[in-house]
Amino acid sequence: MRLLSVTLILSFVLLACDSEQGPSFNRNPKEVVSEFGIDVEAYDYENFKPFLNQKDDQIHVINFWATWCVPCVAELPYFEQLGAEYPEIEIVLVSLDFPKKIKENLIPFIQKNTLKSEVILLDEPDGNKWIPQIDPNWSGAIPATIIYKNDKSKFYEQSFNFAELEEAIALFDN
Repeated sequence: MRLLSVTLILSFVLLACDSEQGPSFNRNPKEVVSEFGIDVEAYDYENFKPFLNQKDDQIHVINFWATWCVPCVAELPYFEQLGAEYPEIEIVLVSLDFPKKIKENLIPFIQKNTLKSEVILLDEPDGNKWIPQIDPNWSGAIPATIIYKNDKSKFYEQSFNFAELEEAIALFDN
C-alpha cells in the first residue's frame, strides 16, 4: 500500500513538472471552462501578464486571435506547424472571443481544428486599458503576435505564413 502511495505521489509530481503543461509560472485563471475533454482557461489582464514576461531562455510566441477573425483563422495552421516542428518553442494562442461563447464557439473550434497549441481566453473588456500595455503602437487589430525570449521582444500586427514565422523566430534563436 505504501509503495502504491509513493508511486502515485511521484506520478503526480512528474506530471506537474512536465514542460508541455504550459508556462512555468503560477497560473491564476479567472475561470476554467471544460467541454468535450478540452479545458480553456480565461484570464483577466492582470493574471495574463505573466504569460508575457517569462525569463527562462525559451522562445515564447503569443498570438492574439478570435474564431470570427478570418485572417486569424487562416494563419493558425502555421502556428500549429511551428509548434510541431519546433517543440522547444512555447506557443500560446490567446483568444479574444466573447467569454460567454467559450462552450458554444471556442471549444468546438479547437476540437474541429484539432489545435495542439495551448489556447487561453483573455477576458478583459477594457481594451483601452490593456492593448497599449502589450504594445503602445498596437491599434487593437488582430491577428497580432508577440515573440520574445527573456528581455528581447518583438510585436507584430500582421498575419503570418510559415516562412515568415520561421524568419521571425530566427531573430531570437541565439
